[in-house]
Amino acid sequence: MFNSSRSRFSFTLFFAVVITGFLIFLFLYIKHEFNTTRTEVTEDAMVSKIINMGKLELVKYAMKDVVEKKELHTLLPDSRVLFVAVGEVTACIDLTKVRKDDIIQTKDSVTISLPQPEICYVKLDHQKSRVYDVSGVWFADKSKEMVEDVYKIAEKKMLATATEMNLLGKARENAGTIFKPFLENVSGKAVVVRFK
Repeated sequence: MFNSSRSRFSFTLFFAVVITGFLIFLFLYIKHEFNTTRTEVTEDAMVSKIINMGKLELVKYAMKDVVEKKELHTLLPDSRVLFVAVGEVTACIDLTKVRKDDIIQTKDSVTISLPQPEICYVKLDHQKSRVYDVSGVWFADKSKEMVEDVYKIAEKKMLATATEMNLLGKARENAGTIFKPFLENVSGKAVVVRFK
């Protein structure tokens, strides 16, 4: 009888240890699963258009600007976004527009008529640009819309500032400084650069 109760106690103790061990394992496994993060990235890259590049970049203005947009309301508080924009405006010449009759060669010189410089792109640096303050905006959609608007305003302002600072004139000047020596070295003749 003593052996039977002792055997039952041993079995119960063994069973309790096994269940406790299983519960500890289950707890640690679940804790590990909750703390483990799996990231899945699905990408489907497609070439939508192939563009032949023939633009010679001649000048780039790196710019920084502070843009504030306010929406004034009659009853509610005014909505406001404060944005620091960092970006660049680049001017270039499209060399694909140069035709054979734009190049006149003589015995000792070459005259080339280039197309007028143009703005290649206005690009904001999204890593350096910052939205510093959004206030008075009640809904997330409205906040997103105001931030998108301020990005567009910043790009337009950078373009206007670069135009005021004669970006295209600087591109024309750099065509003579950069492009002319290159052509002289290639042709071995004096080069005259003109614009159409």
